[in-house]
Parts: sequence; structure tokens; C-alpha cells
Amino acid sequence: MSTTTEQLFSAGPDGAGEQVLRQRVLVLYLATSALDSSVVGWANYDGTGQTSPTTGDGDEPPYETGVDALRDGWRLIQASQLIPPYPGHEYDVSFLKHEFLFERLVNVAG
Repeated sequence: MSTTTEQLFSAGPDGAGEQVLRQRVLVLYLATSALDSSVVGWANYDGTGQTSPTTGDGDEPPYETGVDALRDGWRLIQASQLIPPYPGHEYDVSFLKHEFLFERLVNVAG
């Protein structure tokens, strides 16, 4: 019998009550590969359905640094791979390469 994620989290720690977890994802683009450097870009995704963030919906980043997100309870799930620029392309404009993915699990059972 296969077990779904929904089944794994359908009961609370004492076996009573329902706990339904949904993921919120925070993508922070930092100025450098250091987690304590400044946030230069960001995106939010809310799997709970409680909010509907969109690109460009704020002028201020949700956190000053990646470490600030950790201190607020976000879990780091992926850091950017460090790839050196191809010789002669050190100053090309391209994607934001210092991407860090964070998650927070939220109980949506009421």
C-alpha cells in the first residue's frame, strides 16, 4: 500500500486532531554567495492559499539577508551552485546567480 504525504501528516503528534501541512517557499537572490550578504531580489510562493504574492508586489525585501530568514524560522533547502564565469564574460549581465531556496511548513488544518 502506498502512503501519501497527506496520510503521513493526517494526525497530530498524539494521534488526535488533524495536521495538514502545506509548503511556503521563499526564493532570495543575494548580492554574493555568502548567506549573510544583502538580498537583491526575491519571490514568494504560498502553497497554503492564504496569500497570493506576485512578482514586484513590494519595494522592500522580506529580509535583509539570508541569515535573517533562517533566524525567522525558514529552512534553507538549496543554495546556489558556484560556477565561475566563462573567461571574457565576467561582466556580462544575466540571471541572478546567488539563489537560495527556503521553505516553511504551515499547518492549514483548522
